[in-house]
Amino acid sequence: MSAAQGPDTLKAPGGPTTLRFDDNALLARLFGEHDRNLARIEQQLGVVISSRGNELAISGAAEAVEAARQVLSEMYTRLKGGTEVTSGDVDGAIRLARAARTGAGSPFVDLESLIIKTQRHPIRPRSPAQARYVRALQRSGLVIGVGPAGTGKTYLAVAMAVALLTTGEVARIILSRPAVEAGERLGFLPGEVKEKLDPYLRPLYDALHDMMPSERVVKKLETGEIEIAPLAFMRGRTLSNAFVILDEAQNTSPVQMKMFLTRLGENSRMAVTGDLSQVDLPTGAVSGLKHAIEVLVGVPGLEIVEFSDSDVVRNELVTRIVQAYDKAGRPGGQGR
Repeated sequence: MSAAQGPDTLKAPGGPTTLRFDDNALLARLFGEHDRNLARIEQQLGVVISSRGNELAISGAAEAVEAARQVLSEMYTRLKGGTEVTSGDVDGAIRLARAARTGAGSPFVDLESLIIKTQRHPIRPRSPAQARYVRALQRSGLVIGVGPAGTGKTYLAVAMAVALLTTGEVARIILSRPAVEAGERLGFLPGEVKEKLDPYLRPLYDALHDMMPSERVVKKLETGEIEIAPLAFMRGRTLSNAFVILDEAQNTSPVQMKMFLTRLGENSRMAVTGDLSQVDLPTGAVSGLKHAIEVLVGVPGLEIVEFSDSDVVRNELVTRIVQAYDKAGRPGGQGR
């Protein structure tokens, strides 16, 4: 399937760069309600955008104008291809265009190969670190994603797992997370194992429902194609033909982490995610995630991708919250 045609670019010597669009019906969605997408691009990139008919004129510093052109072209191409554009998509495109312009990220044109196709909608990386992370998930058997909340570590791992399950490259998805708050003594919680773990695995369920129809999620849980595997019960297993995700890995001990990593079997991939600023282990205990990062650097077939507060893709306020805690030394580690 060929890519949708982007807008024509007209450059007048000494004048603004003009984009000419061939489908006026898409422009209202491109501009956003009350032109908020255009305002966002102007604010973030320091350019001035003016519209007339089916044309947009972009004025400003040459590099900023080129970044704005890339963002608008990318958004328009998505709309022509039938994909809606959200404010988060605009922010992500701005972030990536800015990184490409400064040499801090992959070239903008390479992003098409990083689209993760799930049953509900395609998912694209929204920051340079996310682009590196998706590339790592595509090519490596074990990927460790570490960084602050809101950077998409777990969400992208679940997306990749769903994509591979859909295409038949793996036969099942296995989700695990340490139940630190309950001391992993799951017998004190009511219900069967799945019900005991559900509160801890809610973020993973939310991601699954965002990428697959709810009835399919329920069915695959019933058939075991999607499995909830408590970390406390993983010892002795060999996980073959599966995509395995360990979330909140900062709350494992080094012994638990080694045990989990060595469960990897034939035709399987594993993603381990965590945030070292939110360790809920007893004071003085060593995080298994921190220990693994130190021990496994340079191991062939394994990639470690680090995220920073500049990669936060949730509400913009989350970025400012993370930065404030960084400035204050990020005390504690309670809550997520």
